[in-house]
Amino acid sequence: MAARKPLQYTLALLKPDICANPLLPPKIIDTIRARELNVLEQKPLLWSQADAEAFYGEHRGKFFFERLCGYMTSGPFMALVLSSPNAIKDWRALIGPTHPVRARINAPDTLRALYGLTDTRNSFHGSDSPENARQEIEFFFKDFHIDAHQK
Repeated sequence: MAARKPLQYTLALLKPDICANPLLPPKIIDTIRARELNVLEQKPLLWSQADAEAFYGEHRGKFFFERLCGYMTSGPFMALVLSSPNAIKDWRALIGPTHPVRARINAPDTLRALYGLTDTRNSFHGSDSPENARQEIEFFFKDFHIDAHQK
């Protein structure tokens, strides 16, 4: 019998433009599950400016920082912890390229191609590495410990 590949974890965000339409989050969660990504945790959030600045602090000083923080404080959004053997790659493939216009051309079946608005209002976030996934998950889910789930 082949050994099972260990699970990988990632943070997924359904950003405010998605959550503004109450029909979209359940539809997207169904799509996530259909791609064999497990939804382990989920919670709705409404950020203050300080929350957004804390999460996106690495981008402080970049031209898009204020716009991004404004977008993320514009309404409720949803944070999820996803798992699968290749969760980071699988979720990022499902959401597609950062820029929705490019996604519509190069990856038309991705979530950003379908729902993204602009490069800033691109509807989704996904961790880009296991290290960042760990930090991002801990930012949103203080009681979720990846190490405890890997036993």
